[in-house]
Amino acid sequence: MTDAAMPPAAAAGPSRKPKKSLHVLDDNTRRRNGAERRFRILGGCAVGTGVLALVVLLISILSAGLPSFQQTFLKAEIYLDPAVLDPSGERDPEAISKILTFSYSPMIKGSLTALAEELEAQGAENLTPKMLADMVSGAANAKLRDYVIANPDEIGKTVEFEFLTNARIDQYLKGKVTRESAALDSRVDVAQLNAADELVASGAMEKRFNWDFITAPDASENRPEAAGLGVALLGSLYMMLIVLCLALPIGVAASIYLEEFARKNFLTDVIEVNISNLAAVPSIVFGILGLAIFINMMHLPNSAPIVGGLVLTLMTLPTIIIATRASLKAVPPSIRDAALGVGASKMQAVFHHVLPLAAPGILTGTILGLAQALGETAPLLLIGMVAFVRDYPDAPPGGLFEPATGLPVQVYNFTQRADPAFVERASGAIIVLLVFLVIMNLVAIILRRRFERRW
Repeated sequence: MTDAAMPPAAAAGPSRKPKKSLHVLDDNTRRRNGAERRFRILGGCAVGTGVLALVVLLISILSAGLPSFQQTFLKAEIYLDPAVLDPSGERDPEAISKILTFSYSPMIKGSLTALAEELEAQGAENLTPKMLADMVSGAANAKLRDYVIANPDEIGKTVEFEFLTNARIDQYLKGKVTRESAALDSRVDVAQLNAADELVASGAMEKRFNWDFITAPDASENRPEAAGLGVALLGSLYMMLIVLCLALPIGVAASIYLEEFARKNFLTDVIEVNISNLAAVPSIVFGILGLAIFINMMHLPNSAPIVGGLVLTLMTLPTIIIATRASLKAVPPSIRDAALGVGASKMQAVFHHVLPLAAPGILTGTILGLAQALGETAPLLLIGMVAFVRDYPDAPPGGLFEPATGLPVQVYNFTQRADPAFVERASGAIIVLLVFLVIMNLVAIILRRRFERRW
C-alpha cells in the first residue's frame, strides 16, 4: 500500500543529471578553444613581425648596396707612348713595372684633350680637358699602369681605355647626388653634372657591372670609387681554411673521446660545463686571448690570417664539440650494442658504425660554426686586422703570415670613412657576406639530407 501510494517520481529513485554530449560544447571546452585561438593569433603575429623585420632589413641593404656592383666609366682612346713606358723596347714586364705612376699623367691628359675636342666638334658645350680630368678618378694612373703591365704588347698602340669616374659623378648617375647638393659640395659642381649628361648621351660615359668591386683591393678615403673587397675576401678564405683544418679534427676528436670513451666522473663533468660556458663567452674575449698569447707571447705578426684563424678556431671549437656530441648521442645505443655483440671492439663500433651515422650532424655543426666565424668582427679588430691593406697576400703557407683583413672588418672600415660613397660600398660588402653565409647554410642543409640515414 505504501509503495503504491508513492508518486511516480519518487518511485523512480533519486534524479540523475542529463548526460553530456560530445557534440555539444560546454563552457570549459569553449574557454580552451578560445585560449588556443588566441595563442595561434599571437604566434602568427610574432612570426609575421619577424618576417616583416627581415624583409625591411633585406630591402634596406639591397637598395643601398646593389648600386655598388655598378660603376661609371669614361671611355677614351689613349696612345701608350713607348718612349715613356718602354724606352729599351724589350717589352720586359719587370722593366715596365719600374715606370712610376705619375709618368702616365701626360698620356691621360692628352687622351682627355682629344676626347673633349671630338665631343665639342659633335656639338657638346662647355666640355674642357680640365673638366674631364676633374671627373676622372684619381686612381686612373694606377689602373692604366696595371693595364700596361698586364698587356705589354699594347705599348705603341692607341687603345680604348675605360677610366673610372670620381665618386661624385658616379653617385650622380645613380641618383644620389643632385644639382642642389652639388651646389654645396666642393668636390663637384653643376657644370660637371651637365657635362656628365652630355657624355652619357654621346656614349662616352656609361654605367656597367664592376668586377673590380669584388676583386680589387681597398682604396684611400679620397678614392671610394676604386675601393674593392679582393684582399678582404682572400683574408677571409685563408682564415676559414685554418679554422677548418684545426677546429674540425680537434673538435670531433674531443667529442668522440668525451662521449664514447671518457669515464663519467668529476673531471669530465667540469670539462663539459666549461665547454658549454665557452660557447657563450663573448667573441671579443677570444680576441683579447689571441692578442695576449699569439701576438704578445708567441710574437706572430699583427693583421695576419694565421692569428685570425687561430683566434676563430678557439671561438668555433665549443660550437663544433657541442654539435658533434649531440649527433653522437642521437645514434641509438642498439647500434653500439649490435656492433659489440658481433665481436667488434669499442673503437671499431665507434668509427665503423656510430661515426658514419653521426656524420650529417657533424658536418652541419661544422659548417654552421664556420659561418659564425666568417661573420665575426670583434676578435679580428683586437689583433690588428683593421689595418689598411692594399697588397694581396701570397699563396699559403707564406701568405698566412702576411698582412690581410677580413670581410666583416672591411665592412667596419667602410662605415668609418667620411665619404658617402663608402656607405654604398659597406652595404655592397654586407650583401657579399650574406651571400656566403646563405651558401654555407644551404650546403649544411644539403649535406644533412644527402647523408642522413633513418633507422
